[in-house]
Amino acid sequence: MKKTTKIGIFVGAGAFLLGALTMGVVMFFSAPTLMMMEDESRYGFEETIDRFETKVDDAGWSIVNTHDMQAVLEGHGYDVDRVETFELCSSEYSAEILKLDDERIVSPLMPCRISIYETSDGSVHIARMNSSLMARTFGGVINDVMQKAAAETEEIIDPLLE
Repeated sequence: MKKTTKIGIFVGAGAFLLGALTMGVVMFFSAPTLMMMEDESRYGFEETIDRFETKVDDAGWSIVNTHDMQAVLEGHGYDVDRVETFELCSSEYSAEILKLDDERIVSPLMPCRISIYETSDGSVHIARMNSSLMARTFGGVINDVMQKAAAETEEIIDPLLE
């Protein structure tokens, strides 16, 4: 093998490894912003919650549970700003996934969770998992159902955003 061919192979392999390393670093630091979504509400804390609950009901979804994280943590001696986490369920979409043996693996992601919280400057934010992006990693029925659920969730939240 010629010396120039060996150098070319070495340079190519080095460039590939450098590219892979760079991509890994970029993904490591950008993953949190890709996996989670946060938007500011146009309303105060209580009004955001009231409007959110109404929109959930209007969409035919259910609020399975609500967690008042401020109260929970206060009970353990911690002082945090207001945070309400809602567990949402669309019985139609849940049934599509949970009736199939191989798809039940995503049940730990169910019900969908959305948090409404107040920051120290008084602004109110709505945070949720990027379900649409997460769904793509599963493919098949899970992707199809989660894409529809994610779109409806955004329709519920959208009128509340700045």
